[in-house]
Amino acid sequence: MWGRLNQILNLPAVVRLFDLVKVFRSPVSQKVGSHRNSTIISPNPDPGTLNCRVRLAARRKESLTFDVFNVEIRGRIRAPADMQYTVVRISITDVTDGPGKAMSVYSKVKKWQMNGSQDFVFTSELGKLPGEDTLLSDWTAIAQMNLDWLLFPHKGQRELQFITSILSRDSGEELACAIATFTYENCELGYMDLQQNIQHAKMLAVTLAFAVSASDNKLYGCEVEFIKNWARANFDDCKTSGRAGRKLEKALKKTVDFFRNGYKIDIHKICKELVDAVPPAQRYDILNLCMRVAHANGVAAEQEIALLKNIADWLEVDTDRFRAMMEKILPVGMHEVEDIEVVLGINPDMDEEQTRRHLNKEYRKWSARVTNLDPEIRTQADYMLKFIAEARNAYVKER
Repeated sequence: MWGRLNQILNLPAVVRLFDLVKVFRSPVSQKVGSHRNSTIISPNPDPGTLNCRVRLAARRKESLTFDVFNVEIRGRIRAPADMQYTVVRISITDVTDGPGKAMSVYSKVKKWQMNGSQDFVFTSELGKLPGEDTLLSDWTAIAQMNLDWLLFPHKGQRELQFITSILSRDSGEELACAIATFTYENCELGYMDLQQNIQHAKMLAVTLAFAVSASDNKLYGCEVEFIKNWARANFDDCKTSGRAGRKLEKALKKTVDFFRNGYKIDIHKICKELVDAVPPAQRYDILNLCMRVAHANGVAAEQEIALLKNIADWLEVDTDRFRAMMEKILPVGMHEVEDIEVVLGINPDMDEEQTRRHLNKEYRKWSARVTNLDPEIRTQADYMLKFIAEARNAYVKER
């Protein structure tokens, strides 16, 4: 579903790292489609055995409506004795790629998780069977399972296999079992998709980090080595496979050569993909990586600071959070060119009164730090107070 990116993600993450600096396709998110479902079952259920079918329905609870799978059974259940207490157990498996490549359907609710795993297993009391040989001549509903309990492996059309077992409550013996296959259009990313997104985001993070390093038309060795070490630590397959590690080194070398030869990438497009693919917390981690690349050689170039600000905007990072990260990782003393607006967070859209209030707030924050026990914090506070004074002269008229 991701076009060429799907091909990339079906290979080990490190193999296509270099390709990512050259080729970018559409975001991983898709438009939400409608549910499409069907039940595959014999048109004439065998009355001598247990039969099962599944239907998609809606259930209302107070003012809320939930999509549910309705499970129904029909046919014969044989028990060891009359008045046998029974339990129904239903598990779901994704068999879209065939029985030999079946994947689990996970439960988002702990109550319906199989012991020791996230696999979905629904259990419920079914009641007493009237005799040793019970025949259900009509379809009988035995379970409703909310779709929001379930996490499928992948987005899109899925073939789901429902295994319904009737068990003795006392002994756990299986008295009858039936299997139904159901075609369902899953509109949400699955757990395998989310894992692929994480790997994809790491590749994009490395690409952004190299772009920051190269933004001043230089690739310092310390910056390159910092990025390489981050990649080695964050691509899990490289920790366990020597072959994957060698592929990573080769991909990193090609990526370094790409930037050293002066080629450019569409950074805005990369950031847009990240916004579509990963949650804010991971985007903050990526911005943190980019800042630490700029920090690596001890001086933050003007081009690096400008690009970091753009990346923060394009990753939809909170402005105050961005400034807090800058103050911690790239204090003003490291800036090659001191940009008052960037350092103090002055927005060009602020009017004079808003700027005055903002500078007063900054003054209170930094004046409280000039007596801090940490000499680096005291030095940074002195820098900031100097900038605040310059900003007042430039942006605020005297009263």
